[in-house]
Order: sequence, then C-alpha cells, then structure tokens
Amino acid sequence: MLAFVGLPVFAYLLGSVPWGVVLTRIFTSVDIRQQGSGNIGTTNVSRVAGSTLGLLTFIGDVLKGAVPVYLASILAGKNQGTGDLLLATVALAAFFGHLYPLFMKLKDGGKGVATCAGCFTVLSPLACLSALLTFIVVLFSSKRVSAGSLAAAAVLPWVAWFTTDSPHITVSAAIMAVFIFMRHRDNIKRLVSATEPKFRDGSKNSGIEKFRN
Repeated sequence: MLAFVGLPVFAYLLGSVPWGVVLTRIFTSVDIRQQGSGNIGTTNVSRVAGSTLGLLTFIGDVLKGAVPVYLASILAGKNQGTGDLLLATVALAAFFGHLYPLFMKLKDGGKGVATCAGCFTVLSPLACLSALLTFIVVLFSSKRVSAGSLAAAAVLPWVAWFTTDSPHITVSAAIMAVFIFMRHRDNIKRLVSATEPKFRDGSKNSGIEKFRN
C-alpha cells in the first residue's frame, strides 16, 4: 500500500517540475510560456533559448519519467502479482504530472513526449527504441518534430504489447499516446495545412543565449 500510494505521489510531484520554465528563468530573461509556441518543452526551449537549454530540458523531462518508474521496478520485482500495475500507475502519474503540473496550478504543462520516453526506457527499452527509431525516420523525412512525435506515439502501444505482453503497461502506453495526440492538436492542424514550422526554423544556433544582466 505504501508503494502504491507513495510512489505515484512522488512520481506526480517530480513530473510537475517544469524544467523548461526553471532553466530559462535561471539562465535567461525569457518567460518560455510567452515566447514561441508557449510550450515549456524541448522544441520551444531550443528555438527560443538555444540548443543547450533545449537539451537540458529534454534530459530533465526524460528523468521525470525514468527515475520514479525505475524505483517502482525495484519494488515490482518483489510483488510479481501487482508489479506491472504498480509500474503502469507510477508511469502515468509522472506523465500526468508533466501535462498538469501541480507547481503551475495544473496549467501550461508540456506535451508529454520526453517524459513518456523516460517511462518506457525503463518499462520496455525495446518499445522505447522502436518509437525512437520511428521518431527519427519521420523527423528526417518531414523535418518536423511534431510529425515524428505523433508517429512515435502511434506505434508505442503496439510495440509495448509485443515486447511486454502486459495489459497494464500496454494500456498505459495507449493512454499516453492519446494524450500526446490531444496535446498536439494545434500541430496536427498545421501539419494538415502545411504551415507547421520545420525543426530549425527560428531556432538559435547553440549555447545559452539571453543571459540575465
């Protein structure tokens, strides 16, 4: 009971840490929510504040999913009957913490791709790798991060089922995929109308720009 209550709460709180906001506030004078697309994730941070902060944001968002799920995996090994349910619950808690962060009054959360990747790095490395390869192929063919993210989300539940044979983990992947598509609805409209910006459009070259004086 302690694991099923404590770990999801910890996962949600960790998922609620808005690394894109935190890093841009520390190193720049920018409010990332008021710049570019307004999203706090890797792509917008990279475009607005540079690739270094974008990479750090990505790492932070991945760890939000990977760390609590890894801790759950340690306990899951001791609870074979409910292990997958615990893993799926903790993963979803971290994911929804990122989408609806407590520290930002449940608003202005990210789109969930990096945190989902962090979760499945632990839940099913093969599923994560398959989704990553799909992302890379679509990204390089379309030059659009959103297209790659949507393609990766679409394949994740199917690969999760074949690699884990776990209904709980597969359902968690499907739920994440649905919410990732919901969070990308504006991107989908722009993709359909061919107005979605390409990956490097308007982005900084490198490094941390706009330091505070």
